[in-house]
Amino acid sequence: MSTAATDVAAHDHHDDHGPAKGLTRWLFTTNHKDIGTLYLLFSLVMFFVGGSMAMVIRFELFQPGLQFVHPEFFNQMTTMHALIMIFGAVMPAFVGLANWMIPLMIGAPDMALPRMNNWSFWILPVAFGMLLSTLIMPGGAPAGGWTMYPPLVLQTGDSFPFLIFSVHLMGLSSIMGAINVIVTIINMRTEEMTLLKMPMFVWTWLITAYLLIAVMPVLAGAVTMLLTDQFFGTSFFRAAGGGDPVMFQHIFWFFGHPEVYIMILPAFGVVSEIIPTFARKPLFGHDSMVYAASSIAFLSFIVWAHHMFTVGMPLTGQLFFMFATMLIAVPTGVKVFNWTATMWRGSMTFETPMLFSLAFLFLFTIGGFSGLMLGIVPADIQYHDSYFVVAHFHYVLVPGAIFGIMAAVYYWLPKWTGVMYDEKLGQWHFWLSTIFVNVTFFPMHFLGLAGMPRRIPDYPTQFADFNTIASIGAVGFGLSQLLFAYLIIKCARGDGEKATAAVWDDPKGLEWTVPSPAPYHTFDEPPHVTKHDSFD
Repeated sequence: MSTAATDVAAHDHHDDHGPAKGLTRWLFTTNHKDIGTLYLLFSLVMFFVGGSMAMVIRFELFQPGLQFVHPEFFNQMTTMHALIMIFGAVMPAFVGLANWMIPLMIGAPDMALPRMNNWSFWILPVAFGMLLSTLIMPGGAPAGGWTMYPPLVLQTGDSFPFLIFSVHLMGLSSIMGAINVIVTIINMRTEEMTLLKMPMFVWTWLITAYLLIAVMPVLAGAVTMLLTDQFFGTSFFRAAGGGDPVMFQHIFWFFGHPEVYIMILPAFGVVSEIIPTFARKPLFGHDSMVYAASSIAFLSFIVWAHHMFTVGMPLTGQLFFMFATMLIAVPTGVKVFNWTATMWRGSMTFETPMLFSLAFLFLFTIGGFSGLMLGIVPADIQYHDSYFVVAHFHYVLVPGAIFGIMAAVYYWLPKWTGVMYDEKLGQWHFWLSTIFVNVTFFPMHFLGLAGMPRRIPDYPTQFADFNTIASIGAVGFGLSQLLFAYLIIKCARGDGEKATAAVWDDPKGLEWTVPSPAPYHTFDEPPHVTKHDSFD
């Protein structure tokens, strides 16, 4: 090579080392750590936006009678709260964790498709800006529930096409993120890392990414049919033109049930990283955990109509979906058993990530049990559309998905920022969150069993006491999250004790072999996977 060519190559090599300065760094970045940070910050903002909508709901339900908002606005709040929490808070947080951690865990220098990675993030602020703008449109925001069931959702005002377009954009972002995760994991693992040596977080994300690619186009098709029913004279779901509104439910839940596992499988991966670290033992049955996660993903495609036992499906259909629902509890039970067995006779310590993982284990299991109750047809006919369902899915999504995200943040924050979070404040955040999440959602089981329907702004006085308790719990839970935001900001500013490369006491995995904070570019050379870093 000529001297000039060598100089050019050296210049190119050195030019790429640090991040750009100022706003352009974040707008044009293709670095997986920067994009992961953007996803996580966006998710945190949406968590508080969606949470403020939950506050409106719980303030209104604090006592019987109409208190603060009109029933129409109450319905807008329930719809927007769900859409923002699911598509704006939980899913982007897990994509952010994937962006940050998967390359570090598999020894890859970056994600496989960095420009697409940038695009998949920047679609999200546009999508949610569009969704939130519906609050100030004539007729208000969508008020037909996050499930967007016709014919109710077709009565939405001017905001209807904006709802559909924003859902399309969210789906597009998810599909691009999923493609990137799959290509990165399959093609960019360091040579010595075979599939079964991969950490569980990487495995659960690989499975989640395939689920996303399979089901997001189904949602896109369903909402496009809604759009053509509304504006182009089709009758997919309009009964007056020979359409069937129940068909929408089938299509929606074919997306919606795998979506539930899209939101919980990465949390399973997080907990499978944290419990072995703080039990100081290898994960019990790593391979069986991989097979269990794969089984859950497969079975999630054949249980969708357990959300629809009251639509009048034939007895054969009810029996099939009931038994399939019971079957999916088996691989989930395998996971719970394996986490428990990992802790058995381990040298456990209870730092904040471990506390959130333990709360996840106990409270997610409660959500799983109430899910089994809902899967039994004669019982579900009583529970359907009651507050029991609200209690069930919040036990799965708050102490399940959101506690999983919080555990991950505490676990990896020192690796991201280079400083340790304040352990005492972290423990305060944990105990306040855990107490208030139960005060909020446990009474809802009793409200549902007593017959209180969901999505109502007012209720008879016999439901007053438990609603008051739930509302107090919700305010306490919401305020506790300010502590979480404070802890993150404190670490991001570098205010705290400096973290070592390993951070915790002898953790497994390649991410703990790089310095803390992780350098802007990692693994110029493929790392060597030692026995210690292997999950085999």
